[in-house]
Amino acid sequence: MASPLIRAHYLMSAHNPRQLPPDGGFEVAFAGRSNAGKSSALNAICQQNALAKVSKTPGRTQQLVFFEVEPERCLVDLPGYGYAKVPKDLQAHWQSFIDSYFRTREALKGLVVVMDIRHPLKDYDRQMLAYAVERGLPAHAILTKADKFGRGQQTQALMAVRRELQSAYGDTVSVQTFSGESKQGVDEARAVIEGWLGY
Repeated sequence: MASPLIRAHYLMSAHNPRQLPPDGGFEVAFAGRSNAGKSSALNAICQQNALAKVSKTPGRTQQLVFFEVEPERCLVDLPGYGYAKVPKDLQAHWQSFIDSYFRTREALKGLVVVMDIRHPLKDYDRQMLAYAVERGLPAHAILTKADKFGRGQQTQALMAVRRELQSAYGDTVSVQTFSGESKQGVDEARAVIEGWLGY
C-alpha cells in the first residue's frame, strides 16, 4: 500500500506566528542544520524529487514551510540555520518564532531531527531535541548520508549517537541511519512519521 506521505504538497510558508495555519490536527516538524540533508530526506520520505527545495546554499529555508499530506495533517520544514549567512536580527527572529511554535503549538505531535552521520549532535541538534523533550514530544533522529560510510562505520556511528541520546534524554528520542541516495532507512522513517500523523 502506498504511503499517504506521497500526497504531500506545498501548503504555505509562515514568517511569523500570525501567518501560521489554524492550530488543529497533526503536525510533524523537521529540523536540521544547514546542509544536513533535510530537504533530501523530506523528498525521499515523500517519494518526490522537488517537494522541499534542495539547495547548495545553506540556510535557504527562512520560514516555517508547511506541506499538507491531507487536511489537518502537515509536515513542517523548520529553518535550518547553523552557519547560514543571515543577519543576527533575523536569526534572533527565527529563534523566538521557533521557540514559541514549540511551546504553544498544540498540533505538533513529533520532531524529526536530521543530522549528517559524519557530524551528529551539534549544538543546534541538541537544542531542537531539548525543545521536544521539554514539551514531552517524541523525537526521532535521522543520520543522513549514511552511504558515505561502510556498514561497520554506520553501526559505530549509530551506536555512539544512540548512547549519547539515551544518557541525555532517556527513551524519548529514537535514532536510525538514512540515505536519500540509496533509500536506506526510508521505510523506517516513514513509519515513525505516519504514526505521529495518526495513520
